[in-house]
Amino acid sequence: MDSMDPRVVDNPAASRYQILVDGEVAGFAEYHRRGRTISFTHTVVDPRFKGGGLGSKLARGALDAARDAGLAVLPFCPFIRRYIQRHPAYQDLVPADRWAEFDLQPASAEPDPQ
Repeated sequence: MDSMDPRVVDNPAASRYQILVDGEVAGFAEYHRRGRTISFTHTVVDPRFKGGGLGSKLARGALDAARDAGLAVLPFCPFIRRYIQRHPAYQDLVPADRWAEFDLQPASAEPDPQ
């Protein structure tokens, strides 16, 4: 297990998912919730923590939480949008009628790389 033991948590008061490393906020994904939709608007990883894959762990944790809550995802944030483009298993979170807006394509036969 990684000694940093990163953990993704929702901070609804700040409207963001945060990734914590040893209790310290190492990054966050800002969102706006409206009804059954969550719009991701901005993602940041502190430069001190870059290069450890925390951005991907943050994106995965936030998207998994959205799926668990039954929310539709609108990935306005370029980082979250690229994550969904690279991980087709998350494309179903984006309403199909919005795929073109976010440059999503139907999933290919390739397996989803984790």
